Amino acid sequence: MSEEKSSEVKSEIKLFGKWDFSSVQVRDLGLKSYICLKPVYLPHSCGRHEHRQFGKAKVNIIERLINKMMRPGKNCGKKALAMSIVENALEIINLKTGENPIQVLVRAIENSAPKEEITRITYGGIIYPQSVDPSPQRRLDLALRFLTEGARLAAFGKNKPIDECLADEIIMAANNDPKSYAIQKKEELERIAASAR
Repeated sequence: MSEEKSSEVKSEIKLFGKWDFSSVQVRDLGLKSYICLKPVYLPHSCGRHEHRQFGKAKVNIIERLINKMMRPGKNCGKKALAMSIVENALEIINLKTGENPIQVLVRAIENSAPKEEITRITYGGIIYPQSVDPSPQRRLDLALRFLTEGARLAAFGKNKPIDECLADEIIMAANNDPKSYAIQKKEELERIAASAR
């Protein structure tokens, strides 16, 4: 009886009271255990994960996106502002695509996460690049960084608000559009890595 009640409560929890987590699917098996889709009303964990190794893997993916929006610059440290930007962006994604915006974000992350990158190896005083497979955690971090960086660059010095730019960047990355900043950066990284094999 108590299990039935807990499953009912879990299904009722919706992000910002609007979007459900239960129907969201992760196709990339490497990222599946690192994209946290635990239902939350408000994505704000108050840094509980901070001092635990790999603790950020248990932080909701929407909160990770919000935290990436607080990069040094205009939005540094303003979590409430970053949260409203992401909420507006998810609303715009829902209006433009008619889909669950959390699913669109997960697809964008899967498409913009690089599968290969380079590291520098020093051998006898000579430094040369070597292609390596990044860990799933790093792939996720890079994908989120590329998405937020693309939105920031698209909005900087323009009349278009950042929430619209973030929504457009996520939609383009989800559709694997080559005009997306995140997709361009991923392909550039993989191209450099392929030449350094």
